[in-house]
Amino acid sequence: MTDLAGQRVVVMGLGRFGGGVGVTRWLHGQGARVTVTDLADADDLAESLAHLDGLDVALRLGGHDDVDLDACDLLVVNPAVPLEAPLLQAARRRGVAMTTEINLFLQRCRARVVGITGSVGKSTAAAMTADLLATRYRTHLGGNIGRSLLAELADGSIGPDDVVVLELSSFQLDWTPAVAISPSVALVTNLVPNHLDRHGTLEAYGAAKKNIFRFQAPDGTLLLPAGDATLAAWADEAPGRVRMFGDDARFNLRVPGEHNQRNAQAAWAIGQVLEVARQDAETALAAFEGLPNRLALVAERDGVRYYDDSKATTPDGALVALNSFDAGRIVAIVGGYDKKISLDGLADALAVRCKAVIATGATGPRLAALVERRRTGRTPVVVAAPDFDDAVRAACRAAAAGDVVLLSPACASYDQFANYIARGQRFAQVIGERSGKG
Repeated sequence: MTDLAGQRVVVMGLGRFGGGVGVTRWLHGQGARVTVTDLADADDLAESLAHLDGLDVALRLGGHDDVDLDACDLLVVNPAVPLEAPLLQAARRRGVAMTTEINLFLQRCRARVVGITGSVGKSTAAAMTADLLATRYRTHLGGNIGRSLLAELADGSIGPDDVVVLELSSFQLDWTPAVAISPSVALVTNLVPNHLDRHGTLEAYGAAKKNIFRFQAPDGTLLLPAGDATLAAWADEAPGRVRMFGDDARFNLRVPGEHNQRNAQAAWAIGQVLEVARQDAETALAAFEGLPNRLALVAERDGVRYYDDSKATTPDGALVALNSFDAGRIVAIVGGYDKKISLDGLADALAVRCKAVIATGATGPRLAALVERRRTGRTPVVVAAPDFDDAVRAACRAAAAGDVVLLSPACASYDQFANYIARGQRFAQVIGERSGKG
């Protein structure tokens, strides 16, 4: 469906995070007759709805209704919507055409597209890549990193000679077979268990990730990390060229952690494919300051540094953060929504590397028990604090000069927050409140 003027389009899932806002605005601009439906009510969606003020858009909030499918030409699905959602099942039975924001973009974008996916590091790798490529091309960054690029297509800001960098999640890639399009340059950072509450198995999760290269042309390029046996096997399935990355000379970075060196190597691998000079890459990467909620230093007082790593929603993501600081000087805040991923390996690391572990949220009791069984003597101190604010305060009390207070939850935020951004913001607020009290 290329001409959407006058078409009756239902957007399923506006989202507290605003994931459906960009596509809703774009559809309205295309002349479509748009209905937005979401399980959440208007109060919960107030921030997202504010971005739709003044638009002639129908709203059905607080639940979905099959009646919206009666006159529906196209259903645009927020990828976060579970695939077994009743409205989706009803749409399949009726043969309603379905798509996503990313699919609409991929079908219309004439610029070269670089896609980056993986379990850990894909946001930072994508942001580094965009900065690096910007030394040679007009570059646009979007996708799962939280920014729709459809508006830039509509106003002509994205030209055919530009480069688009898309961070792509497994949820977004679940839907790309519907349009049979993959980015011409695709990179996978790694593959570790994540989102098993949706995909069920690591194999199914990996199968979704493979869609980033499955539909490449023979002149496409797939970039895989050197030394990763699991991902190396994917090379046999790639229709285009395959290159391994990660063995080049190191970069001087201002962002901490060995994982960021790996992210820089990923960005440089893409830069090489697109013929960026090494010197330009070094300059861009040296200036990179990191992303919010990803090992971001939010405060430093009385000799204690406070890091917001709220984006670490998997155990492997939290392990990366734990390994970025000196053992014995870390006060870690962990826990949150249960994504049905094993926490045993994380508990092993917490017991060895931390001075104190503050366990919070839905998985807090389980994490506290796991660490207590693994610790030596009374180290680390383990504190159960179901309420997030109490957890942050407990972490501040446990820290002394020379320590790091690290919010790296290893779990999603949905048990107490709308998203990881809200969780990170609250972390900084509570620290600020304590500072104000002296």
